Amino acid sequence: MVATVAGGLWLATPTALDSAGLLLDQNNPVRLADRAVDKALTPEVARREIEAALAAGDAELAQSFAELAQSRAITLDPGLLARVAAAGTASAQAARSAKSFGMGLVTGEPEDGAGLAGTLLGDLFVFGDIRDAVREGGRLATGAEADELVLGLACVGLAVTAGTYVSLGAAAPARAGVSVVKAAWKTGKMGAGLVAFTARSLRGVVDLAQARRAVSGTALLQPATAARGLKAAVKLDKAEPLVDLVRDAGKVQAKAGTRAALDGLKLAEGPKDVARLAKIAEKNGGKTRAILKLGGRAALVLTTGAMTLFNWSFSALMSLIWALVLVKSLTERATRRVFAFSKKRRARKAARAAAALSLTPRTATQPA
Repeated sequence: MVATVAGGLWLATPTALDSAGLLLDQNNPVRLADRAVDKALTPEVARREIEAALAAGDAELAQSFAELAQSRAITLDPGLLARVAAAGTASAQAARSAKSFGMGLVTGEPEDGAGLAGTLLGDLFVFGDIRDAVREGGRLATGAEADELVLGLACVGLAVTAGTYVSLGAAAPARAGVSVVKAAWKTGKMGAGLVAFTARSLRGVVDLAQARRAVSGTALLQPATAARGLKAAVKLDKAEPLVDLVRDAGKVQAKAGTRAALDGLKLAEGPKDVARLAKIAEKNGGKTRAILKLGGRAALVLTTGAMTLFNWSFSALMSLIWALVLVKSLTERATRRVFAFSKKRRARKAARAAAALSLTPRTATQPA
């Protein structure tokens, strides 16, 4: 029994300690990300992910995995590293970048850094935000189905752009973040919880009726007038939570790249997750995208599965400790009973011997 309990303790304790460590690190996104990588990254996984990224033409993800593997002292095949380097050269990316830049500028739906550069350029010079606001506001005005989230973000983008110019770039992360969040929504790369938070925040920040009026009629012919009307529809005094969100998204884009920001927003369920993502990106830079690919939401937060594991392993450990205490208690009680029984038995033997001695007849001594 003791051996069984001891064996159970030996098996359960490491898992329980690891789960307890997860619980202690639940408010430290950098440590959570490190734990996720430690569990998932092996030489074989690194090689497989890099090969898959290269096959998909995703040089950025391949480079991210190569950097992550090397930071963990994982040796990669020199030939594979050469392929990663070749895929990331300027000449290899030139054609893709030109096309992506143009698509980002025109559609506002970037897929990589070049595409976001085009989107940012359009948004920074208000073309992109006015384009989105006029399109969606016009649909609202005609009773057609409109994307109110895009309309609201476009209005906020115009207000933040004005702040960027006034502050000489101090608001640049927020400006980039608006474009990232808007692009994430357009391309279906926003977590459901984050979508709900953004939509809820915009309802208190943007007067949609005023925005619709600003883009009705001849807005396309008078973009400056439309931009002023759209900025006036934004109540910046109520926009602090939303501005914090887009600022954090902009920090991720600046530190880890566009695709890392879009991948992270897809995993995020709220602004706190985006703030955690910003800390991970600040610490890991270009490795962030590989970390998110490996860890998923577990790289951002303590997931329900991890909590369940902690509860199970902790309960198992406590049960084993209780069993050990019970065994100890039963052993002590049994030992005391054995000693007591032995003592009583010796006492009875001594009593019988004494009784037998007292009953033995004495032989009288005769005088000579």
